[in-house]
Amino acid sequence: MGLISPLASLLGLEVEGLAAKAKSAVLVWGLIGVFCTIAIGFLIAAGFMVLADLLGPLIAALVLAGTFLVLALAVYVGSLIGRSHRQRELAERRRAKETSTFLTTAALTALPLLTKSPMLLRLGLPAAAIAAIALLHKDGDKDES
Repeated sequence: MGLISPLASLLGLEVEGLAAKAKSAVLVWGLIGVFCTIAIGFLIAAGFMVLADLLGPLIAALVLAGTFLVLALAVYVGSLIGRSHRQRELAERRRAKETSTFLTTAALTALPLLTKSPMLLRLGLPAAAIAAIALLHKDGDKDES
């Protein structure tokens, strides 16, 4: 906190006010979470009582247990799908960065050779600019969709 207070004062922030707001938000959301958990418990108990009246207590307990096992399985499968999606996106980003790095290195390596030829310099510079604009425009279109 010794270093944060002077930096925050430079930015015009009040650290004490921010800390008080954070503590208040944690308390409020924590209480909301506790009360929602209690409400869900009562809803499950009410559902059990209704099922026990209709099917009997043992069958009602088995139905609820099976239902919650299916829900747990669905959450697990959803997390596996999400993880594989994130890994695929990460690999795609890594591949794009590696390609960009390779192309940049190749261009920087070839630059001294290209500057020795005056004809290639006159034709190559505009062509390189047009290619760069086309690549940037193509990347911009990919982000929008």
